[in-house]
Formats: sequence, C-alpha cells, structure tokens
Amino acid sequence: MNGRRLRAVMLKELRQMRRDRITLAMIVGIPVMQLLLFGYAINTNLRDLPAGIADQADTAASRALVMDIVATTVVKPVRFEQTPQQLMDAIRRGEIGIGIVVPADFERRRAEGREQVQILVDGSDNAMQSAAAQLAQVPVADTAGAASPATRLLSQAPISVVAFFNPERRSAVNIVPGLVGVILTMTMVLFTGVSIVRERERGNMELLIATPVSSAELMVGKVLPYVVIGLVQTTLVLLLGLWLFQVPMVGHVLHVYLAAALLIVANLALGLLISTQARSQFQAMQITFFVFLPSILLSGFMFPFAGMPVVVQWLAELLPLTHFLRLVRGIMLRGASLWELWPDVLALVAFTTVMMTAAILRFRKRLD
Repeated sequence: MNGRRLRAVMLKELRQMRRDRITLAMIVGIPVMQLLLFGYAINTNLRDLPAGIADQADTAASRALVMDIVATTVVKPVRFEQTPQQLMDAIRRGEIGIGIVVPADFERRRAEGREQVQILVDGSDNAMQSAAAQLAQVPVADTAGAASPATRLLSQAPISVVAFFNPERRSAVNIVPGLVGVILTMTMVLFTGVSIVRERERGNMELLIATPVSSAELMVGKVLPYVVIGLVQTTLVLLLGLWLFQVPMVGHVLHVYLAAALLIVANLALGLLISTQARSQFQAMQITFFVFLPSILLSGFMFPFAGMPVVVQWLAELLPLTHFLRLVRGIMLRGASLWELWPDVLALVAFTTVMMTAAILRFRKRLD
C-alpha cells in the first residue's frame, strides 16, 4: 500500500467534507445537541406540574394543608374550581394534569383520622401518576392540637390518589398513541425530504420547470399522495394497538384521523422545506435525522414534558409532535374532542402554513 496515494485520498476526503457545510454541521451539531438534550433538557424529576384546586371546606386548616402540598413544588396551581367535576373537565381538556380536592367535611374527616385530601390525576401520562404517588407521601403540617404554627408536628398526609383514563398504569396505553406521531414524523419528513432532491438527481427538474405547473401546484401535488400513505400508517398502528395491547379508543375515531392529518401535512411541509435546502438525498436524510432527534426527545414521548426547563419547553412547542401527542392522547384516552384541544390544532395549522410558505418561496428562488 502506497503511503503517498493513501494520504492523497485522505486529504481529498477531508477537503470534500470541509466544503460540505451540512455534513460539517452534523459532525459538530449532533454530539453537542445530544449532550445538551440529555444533560440539560431531560429531567425525570417533575416540578411545577399544572394543577387545579377545589377547596370545598375553605377553612384555615384546609388552606394550610393545600399550601403545604403546594410548597413541595411538585404542583403549581393554575386553576381554582368549586367542584371535583370541574377539575375532571379541566383534566380531560388537558389544561391540568392533577386536581387537588379538599371535601366540605374536611374538619370532621381530620378529627376522625380519615382521608382529608383527594388527588385526581391524569392517568394517560404515567409520569404524572408517579408524581402524584410521590406527592401523596409528602409530609405536611398537622394543625390538630398545635398551640401555634411554630409548634406544628409533621405527619404523613392523609391523601388518596385516584388515577383516571389508565388506572392500571399499562405503558402500552401511553406509548401506542404516541407511536402514531413518532412513526408519522419519521416517515413523512423523510419521504418528502428527498422528493425535490430526487427529481434534481434524476434530471427531471428541467422537465418540471418546462411545464406550466406552478411552484405551489408542484409542492401540493407532491404532498397529497403521502397524506393517504400517512393515514394508512395511522390505521395500521391503531388496529395493531387495539388487537395486541387493547389500547382504548375513548374519543371519536374521526377526531383521531383529523389530528393525524394535521400532523401529516405539517411534517410533509417540513420535509419539503428540507428538500429545497439539501443538495443530495444523503444530505436530506442527515437533516431529517437532525430534526427527528429533538422531536422524539423533547415532545414528551420518551421523557416527561413537565420536567424540562422552561426554555426547552418553549423550544418543544415549535415541534409538531409535541402538539400531536396532546391531541391523540386527549382524544383516545381522555375522550376529549378536537375542538376542546383547539390551541394545539391552531399550533399545527400555523406550523404547516409557515413551513409550506417557506418551501414554496425557496423553491421559486432555486428555480431562478
């Protein structure tokens, strides 16, 4: 083996890699992104979970007990209601994950040594159930017979936890609906990510330019067939989930398909934008991986969304998968309607509009 020739090939490969800005960015970007995600963003210790409080007793002792629970920083009150049913409605709509109920006969229950507080928890999120179980074991101040607040004795809180929508805590019930979004994100972005590049590599781009087809028509025409493919994938995952894991369908199945269609179109629009940026199919796959990694880690599919820092949560709100997970779990497991989850619907529509507009404008620029 000739050392000179070997060195020449190595130098040629390094120069080519240096000219490829996307590959160079991936070499540096992927390790940095993974380090930041796993070291900073991923946190299994949940804090400041959105909670609702219904203090039906409204006494000094009941308010002190609620304050002790809030002081743990596990929950953060965002709603104050009058009845447990109002808390349940808020949980079903995804506005809160935990409801704290203090019954009207709180003083009598405390004197009899019975449960004094009931925690209602969204069982469609296993992490939320774990946090509620820990919350039930937190020591709180016992004001019975205390001469002053300074002399209160700490005791185990007489708290009971009631989990709805997945009381058995079966992981498949939580994972399968999310898998619909993960599979659609991976396949739809990849399919369209290579579409424009493939036309260019095969020499078909000149033929498309010569036709009277506009940029918008070309983009929409490339998207629509994949919408059907995405809905077929959705059907396959839902049927297998029902057959193999008995995943329930509490809400309307039509709303699930509408939510899936929103995610499909959003991912296809993102894939088209990637396709206008990449110079080869390999580059398109690289960029797709760069998008897919934060989507699966930050959306709440693998790690609890509430445990992430606020800045990372803002970043996760830009990802379509984050909003779809709220939609599909809310509809399938909690029985919410698509219209009750309208903020996430609007987020997906806005994302699709921005991505598709950017893809069309960039495609025109490349044609020029």
